[in-house]
Amino acid sequence: MTLRLGAIFDSLADEFEATLFADPGTLIDKLAPIEAAGMADLSFLNHPKYLNKLAASGAACVIVSPAMKDAAMARGGCIVVADPYRYFARVTQVWKQHHEPQEAASIHPSAFIDPSAQLAEGVSVAAFVCIGAGAVIGAGTRLGEHCVVGRGAVVGAHSRLAPRVTLGERCQLGERCILHSGVVIGSDGFGFAPNAGRWEKIEQLGAVRIGNDVEIGANTCIDRGALGDTVIEDGVKLDNLIQIGHNVHVGAHTAMAGCVGVAGSAQIGAHCTIGGGAVVLGHLRLADHVNVSASSVVTRSILKPGHYTGFFPIDDNAAWEKNAATLKQLHTLRDRLKLVEKQITQQRQVQTEEQPKTASNSTKEKS
Repeated sequence: MTLRLGAIFDSLADEFEATLFADPGTLIDKLAPIEAAGMADLSFLNHPKYLNKLAASGAACVIVSPAMKDAAMARGGCIVVADPYRYFARVTQVWKQHHEPQEAASIHPSAFIDPSAQLAEGVSVAAFVCIGAGAVIGAGTRLGEHCVVGRGAVVGAHSRLAPRVTLGERCQLGERCILHSGVVIGSDGFGFAPNAGRWEKIEQLGAVRIGNDVEIGANTCIDRGALGDTVIEDGVKLDNLIQIGHNVHVGAHTAMAGCVGVAGSAQIGAHCTIGGGAVVLGHLRLADHVNVSASSVVTRSILKPGHYTGFFPIDDNAAWEKNAATLKQLHTLRDRLKLVEKQITQQRQVQTEEQPKTASNSTKEKS
């Protein structure tokens, strides 16, 4: 289904101050990256380092910043807006709304819904969904195939659960959330007490509370709290394959990339970013606006905003082994260095004490 360029532009006119330098009647077949876009495609360019791709692009229209306006107009059609990346994000939403309209709400006959569960107007329940006793499902929510909503759990209005999502008992999900396939909310936290060489399970009696407008990637797990709740605040974005331990608190609008691990009782501030594969150890605190690089291991609390990195750089194996061996000797080298510094300090003290005596002897000789 094609869309007129003018229709796309007009749909965002109330939200953005943008200018269209192209024929509004141009038909757009698809959205495409700038290097692969064809004569019926809409693309965008956000970073100046890719400016060299602009002139060669065959796109019908390119979304650019004011700084790139002249280069874009020399090439062809363009939309000029202060934040091309966010504008393009909204364009993708408009495109999806036109090409993937929601189906009418329905409840599949194979779904099990406990009689005490409450479903608001417009809820859609796919095949083999299970909704437990006392669960509450908000208006316009859509539950994909094989989803499980546990006893007493709450799903906010207009949220979307992809197939095979599990929301554990008493857990709460806010409004307009998106949970991708395989997400598990409310699994037991990793809590065990040592007992004569064996492990005694600590029952996890808390729940998980998730705010509004949260998106959680495929196969991510968020454990329920041991006593209190694990909390994910509004607007948090979690990628695939993330592990959030029990009693973790993640502040509003924080984003974490794939394979991040956050251990129990850590507190992550608002507007933080955590790169892929990074680890935050338990009981630590990250202030608001902390950015952690990919693969870093956070071993101490970070109380000031900023960008933090902590990992051993990659190298060819032979050089890496030599450097790793040197690292093991750092403690010994530090002790030796401290001893040398102490000896130098003592020598300087002796020299300082001897200088007045030498000066006094010289004065006596002259007399």
